[in-house]
Amino acid sequence: MKKTLLCLPLLLLFAAGFLSCSQQREWNREQRKAMREALRDYRRMAYLNDLTDDEYVVFSDGVATDLEEAYPVYTTFIGMPGVNDTVEMVVVTAVVDELNADARNMRHIYPYPYLVAQGILPAGLDHEQQRQFYNCFAYKVNNAYQTMTQFFNAVLADTTDMSRIRQMETQCANDLFDWTVTEVEVVETN
Repeated sequence: MKKTLLCLPLLLLFAAGFLSCSQQREWNREQRKAMREALRDYRRMAYLNDLTDDEYVVFSDGVATDLEEAYPVYTTFIGMPGVNDTVEMVVVTAVVDELNADARNMRHIYPYPYLVAQGILPAGLDHEQQRQFYNCFAYKVNNAYQTMTQFFNAVLADTTDMSRIRQMETQCANDLFDWTVTEVEVVETN
């Protein structure tokens, strides 16, 4: 009985230490806020700069949650060498995960003003017409690329005006709006 009574305070001390350690493993409000503020710097990335403020809050909350789950001890995480590379990797992974070829995301990858400036779409399309274009475009992309990796690589390698993606854009524009994109070959002579 005396051993049990002597062990009880030690067990309580051990339990209190264990509970305090487990509470330290969770990020507190200030740490989460600091991470969300740090994620604002990524807003300039191609996919992220076209998100509305509300969409970006949802995105950054998801990234912060992923980081918290992967690195539950905030002070250890912030003190890691290469912490910025880790954050950037999680941001890029989240972007790639969201880059499903659907109309909601295609407007972020290929924004309407960009397509107008490139001569793919006419100016002045209303929201419904833009939605029709992005639905058509997403459908063509989904049929052309079997995996997200193939599509992502095509986006990264898209350097020519007559690329496969550009052809899909012009086909949708022509099918929906009788908008024909004419390629003019310019030959310079000296």
